[in-house]
Amino acid sequence: MVEIFQDIRKIYMFSKPCEELLPHVEFYSQSVLDHSAQDIKHEFSAVKMFPSWTPTFYINLGTPYYIDLKHTRHYVKGDEDVLILRNEDVTRHKLPADNIFTVKFNPGSLEAILGLNQVSVMDKIIPLHHILPWQLLQKIKQPICFEERVEIIQSYLLAAYHQLNNHDHYIKMVNDCIGEYQAAGMQLNTSKVAEKLFITSKTINRYFNRVIGIAPKNYFSILRGRIALTSFMKDKENFIPMDYGYYDLSHFHKDIVNFTGQRLTKHL
Repeated sequence: MVEIFQDIRKIYMFSKPCEELLPHVEFYSQSVLDHSAQDIKHEFSAVKMFPSWTPTFYINLGTPYYIDLKHTRHYVKGDEDVLILRNEDVTRHKLPADNIFTVKFNPGSLEAILGLNQVSVMDKIIPLHHILPWQLLQKIKQPICFEERVEIIQSYLLAAYHQLNNHDHYIKMVNDCIGEYQAAGMQLNTSKVAEKLFITSKTINRYFNRVIGIAPKNYFSILRGRIALTSFMKDKENFIPMDYGYYDLSHFHKDIVNFTGQRLTKHL
């Protein structure tokens, strides 16, 4: 199974964060356990995920599994929980008995909520008990429903966010840059985004590398590729590449090959 090209969402249930955490948490999710979904799960022995620079908690409620990161296979035990940045391609090898509770953050948001700069976790699989209290993880692992798990982790993240009282100028500026880029239909280059926010290209580069760990040009390219490819797979006939800052369909195809390493025709 390949992320975006195939519908990974149908084997998970999702919940959006509360309004206060909406700028920082993309979603909470958990594996679907309903018997009706078991046949679908059997179709997917692995899930390949492309770079997104979104720190993600994987809290294991089920069986052991393997994760491939930077050409190395890692064994994740049944009682082991991990943090992955997803700055590289990541493949998680799945089993039908998988039961994973996930918290996916926006870029830079680990620092905004927990004070952890995501650059320090690049190319690593971090044991989650190094980040979250052991007692919290055990509470989430109790035999409770998805909604209760969301409430537990969200209460903790909100409290941490309030305690940190984060007004980091770097994080705010990076978020403003990303917002400006998306608001302009992903048509602007780095210099134009910087110009809109009255900063220099040198400054925006320094901020992005400090907060996310990647240059803005590269991050914007990944962001545009992910959004455009998702839109294309949902409605190929009505897809207009110019809406996403591409010159034409050929330009879009070339960018997707660079981003995913795969041709669109392989998944049509």
